[in-house]
Amino acid sequence: MKKHLNTLFVTTQGAYLAKDGETVAVRIEGETALRVPVHTLDSLVCFGNVGCSPFLMGMCGERQVGLSFLSENGRFLARVQGPTSGNVLLRREQYRRADDPTFSSAVAGACVLGKIANCKTVLLRALRDHGAKINQQAIQEAIDRLGTAIRRLQGGLDLDSVRGVEGDAARVYFRAFDHLIIRDKDHFFLRQRNRRPPLDRINCLLSFLYTLVLNDIRSAVEAVGLDPAVGYLHRDRPGRAGLALDLMEEFRPMADRLAVSLVNLGQMRHDDFTISDSGAVRMTNESRKILLITYQKRKQEEMVHPFLGEKMTLGLFFHLQALLFARYLRCELDGYPPVIWK
Repeated sequence: MKKHLNTLFVTTQGAYLAKDGETVAVRIEGETALRVPVHTLDSLVCFGNVGCSPFLMGMCGERQVGLSFLSENGRFLARVQGPTSGNVLLRREQYRRADDPTFSSAVAGACVLGKIANCKTVLLRALRDHGAKINQQAIQEAIDRLGTAIRRLQGGLDLDSVRGVEGDAARVYFRAFDHLIIRDKDHFFLRQRNRRPPLDRINCLLSFLYTLVLNDIRSAVEAVGLDPAVGYLHRDRPGRAGLALDLMEEFRPMADRLAVSLVNLGQMRHDDFTISDSGAVRMTNESRKILLITYQKRKQEEMVHPFLGEKMTLGLFFHLQALLFARYLRCELDGYPPVIWK
């Protein structure tokens, strides 16, 4: 098991990554700005116009260091990886189970249950922390409806029904989400979820954070030896990491809370974003750095894993969930236990 997900994010446009002995050298305008020993890294994430030498790619492949390329706005583009790790029998079982409707609906139900329960916790915490500043009635109504959705999922639904419950719950949750924002409401609001491109600052924050979480979970899935492309809630589609998206569902509310905190604490201001003529909203270089630092700090916070009952950094949760899913595939567990925050 990995001790922690150590990730180097490179956001400086025009930077070039090269192999320098046993280190990763970050060069800007011909000068080496940073050297990082490769043995301290689990992954490298490059945003936008960031180059990488073939020798460094080779070293990352040999050392099992994930190398991902994202657009400047955080959209996933490509990933370089070394030889496939893991037991071939585990992957064969993953593929077989993906063709089983009953198993697929059970996995999908567990992932969606974790997501909705954690969304409900986000709203409950908002009532507790900011009850006097938000629309309590609207939040309570959303909490009650999410509770109904959770009870429906415990009835053993088929896959299409699980998707229907998830869609209804998402609409309820995001209608209430705007009430969680209590600072600078003229600029920070969420009328509806949108992406590619995001059309407001909150959607821009959420999309960027979801990309970071997905990248981490995909790395964890690959480290366990599973195929990130073969999912159960998210079915096969070229270029889509279905299993990583499945396991990501329970962590989305974590990203939601982080986005709200950044705004409500004044760490993100309205001028940290730019709006193009088409209406697309983008983060500035400085705001991306703030978000990345905050995200890394969040992953270093310690929490008790609800299933294992052990205290560990949040960054390890991604790996543990991938391990627990692998155990479920091997029939070592009766079901997949999603992370449900308290």
